[in-house]
Amino acid sequence: MMNLSARGPIRLTMLLALAAVAGAQATQTSGTPQATQTSGSLTIAGQPDQATLLRLNGKSYVDIESLARITHGSIKFQGSQTILTLPGPVSAPVQASSAPLIRTPQLSGGFLSAEIEALTGIREWRASLVYAIQNNYPVTDSWVSGLRRSTDAKLQLAIAAAVTDPDQKAVELLKNEFTNMQLMSDQFLAMHTKANYIAPDSFDNNSLDQKILGCARALASMAATKEYQDEASCH
Repeated sequence: MMNLSARGPIRLTMLLALAAVAGAQATQTSGTPQATQTSGSLTIAGQPDQATLLRLNGKSYVDIESLARITHGSIKFQGSQTILTLPGPVSAPVQASSAPLIRTPQLSGGFLSAEIEALTGIREWRASLVYAIQNNYPVTDSWVSGLRRSTDAKLQLAIAAAVTDPDQKAVELLKNEFTNMQLMSDQFLAMHTKANYIAPDSFDNNSLDQKILGCARALASMAATKEYQDEASCH
């Protein structure tokens, strides 16, 4: 368990250092890629939220979406850049307006945690598939089935955790993301069965892969802001 003190401003350099290694995939240098092992959690002192820590080669990593969630920050994706924005300093209080405050319905905490786990499963499934193809490992049905079952179990937990209307809308996008990942995985499995070889650059300009990546980024942004936003790439 690691703790970051909430007394005073959080040091930007510390957070950027964590964000820089976020999303690392655990794959071995030989043989079929293996799943990353969970080693603990990261919390900020005085805050109820926590993020899963992953252990790889003696170092700890935290997912960037989870980091944004527990620091109450936000994430933007611009091309190949990932921009993490942290909350600004508390400003002087302003005079209250007589107009009623309208709050945007937010995604529930239980669903957010389950959604992030499902997104992590999809991301690791894709990363393992990319690694296998780029290194000419066999893409077999037994291997792919294990990745699919693990990710589907996490998806079912997210579906069960969707209790509010924004949750229900977001979980539909998450299910579409899973379906598209399944479709791409099946396509590469069929290619390997037919030709026993898949070109390492098969992911270059792959429209379905780009759609999967775009939807994953949108869902991660929703997890950071806790607000539902429709996304074309998730349909």
